[in-house]
Amino acid sequence: QVHLEEFGGGLVQAGGSLRLSCGASGSKFSPNIMGWYRQPPGNERELVATIAGGESTNYADFAKGRFTISTDNAKNTVYLQMNSLKPEDTAVYYCYAYLFGRESWGQGTQVTVSS
Repeated sequence: QVHLEEFGGGLVQAGGSLRLSCGASGSKFSPNIMGWYRQPPGNERELVATIAGGESTNYADFAKGRFTISTDNAKNTVYLQMNSLKPEDTAVYYCYAYLFGRESWGQGTQVTVSS
């Protein structure tokens, strides 16, 4: 199973930006799919964005135009650039990886957007 570690959460004012990163380790193979999910307070976990094969992306409607997902050349690190943040983006953000039929999750990083 792939081990995932996230970095980059924190407190930001509305309209600001944050960049999350997540490194994958523990496998000699790169994940087929990596991505980000989030869980707002009192709500279920929801998709933010995924990237497959290092280039095919999928975004939740709320993320389109504001968030950008990308990977590095080795495809073992995934980034989430978040711009024009809103208070409703406040959530715990989880890194996700899919490799050979198995899902892995990071421990989560808190993003808080103040109004």
